[in-house]
Amino acid sequence: MRPKRIDPQPGQESVWDYPRPPAIEANHRTLRVEFDGRTIAETRGGFRVLETSHPPVFYIPHADCDASVLRLGAATTFCEFKGAANYYDLVSGERTSRDAAWFYAHPSTRFAALANHLAFYATRVDACYVDDERVQAQPGDFYGGWITNAVVGPFKGASGTWGW
Repeated sequence: MRPKRIDPQPGQESVWDYPRPPAIEANHRTLRVEFDGRTIAETRGGFRVLETSHPPVFYIPHADCDASVLRLGAATTFCEFKGAANYYDLVSGERTSRDAAWFYAHPSTRFAALANHLAFYATRVDACYVDDERVQAQPGDFYGGWITNAVVGPFKGASGTWGW
């Protein structure tokens, strides 16, 4: 059963107003990812992907990420809209975070702009920020959306939400 949409307040968006198939739009807010006590990605560029019932997934240009911590992982997944995804492990000093970031080497035509961009799971790094707001991870750690005060749900991802 589809849950009841939370009405957004001024300055907020409801994830239930996002489209399916997803939309892609340019990002103009500051995005920052921290791991092992330092900033490993920061940009005012990139994109956000918006899909019904999901908080936005932010994609950061590879050029704005610290490549020294990225190690190609073994995992792969497939998105019906974006195509085949590959994953990076993050390695810094003694710390390793498996499959912490993903990317589409050859995204579908509709999402071609995502080539050379990475998305990070907020649960697999120390912190992620949109502007200066620390994000909350999308429940379930499957989809990787970032929850801020600018979006309201309910959000897909937690146990029992697969059929939404």
